[in-house]
Amino acid sequence: MLRPRKKYTVYDLQQLKGKRCLTHIHVKSPEEAAAAEQAGVDLISCPFDSPEAQARLPLLVAAAPNSFLSGSTPHGMASPEEAIRVGFRALEFGASSVYCSASPFLIEAMAREGIPVVGHLGLVPRHVTWTGYRALGKTAEEARELYRRMKELENAGAYASELEVVPHNLARWLCGQTKLILMSLGSGSGCDTQFLFSDDILGDYEERLPRHAKAYRNFLAENRRLQQERIAAFSEYIADVKEGRFPERSHLVEMDAQLLDEVVRSLIPTENV
Repeated sequence: MLRPRKKYTVYDLQQLKGKRCLTHIHVKSPEEAAAAEQAGVDLISCPFDSPEAQARLPLLVAAAPNSFLSGSTPHGMASPEEAIRVGFRALEFGASSVYCSASPFLIEAMAREGIPVVGHLGLVPRHVTWTGYRALGKTAEEARELYRRMKELENAGAYASELEVVPHNLARWLCGQTKLILMSLGSGSGCDTQFLFSDDILGDYEERLPRHAKAYRNFLAENRRLQQERIAAFSEYIADVKEGRFPERSHLVEMDAQLLDEVVRSLIPTENV
């Protein structure tokens, strides 16, 4: 039997820091959001970085009404005013907080207005041109830089930060040095949340599964099978129409023959019948 849901607040999450590791999934559809809530996932995140994603957010909120849900802000917000505007729009659409991989300058602007903000440390895909796709923090210099950036986010007013592909023992130590809720994506089990994308969990894409991820299903194969089933069903329909097998009598509605005859006679002159 699934446990009752409690919709967390930021205050709740702060009180849970250091007590247990929360589960956290990034979803992309109302169906995935509903499944995450019904399964008992603690935290949900989703895109909020395009017009399509922004239009979808209320649907995700409706699908998982008792879940704490964060929306990811667009890359390249140009000013504090824009960041504040985007943050409030996400909250108005039902998000519980926003994710932002921008500088502490923009994060601080949102945090000053009371918008709960999640930052990003470690491997940040939007900034990967500066680092390459690799683990960060394996050298003393990088570890010190991670600590410095973590304190910058903390001082800017972020309440949490994703911590992506950082050595697990360093991540555990960092988690004990901050009031931020650190969300581990490939950074081990010593953080406050364990974070994965639904694409990874469901095996939903063609790329090689990242080392830090685990697939629990193979939706890619299932989706390919379903596509072949769609093609087969449509082909059978075409053949049935061409060969006169569809529609059958069971698919039809029939008018009483005598009534039809009366209608025909009333509408067409007798000599033409």
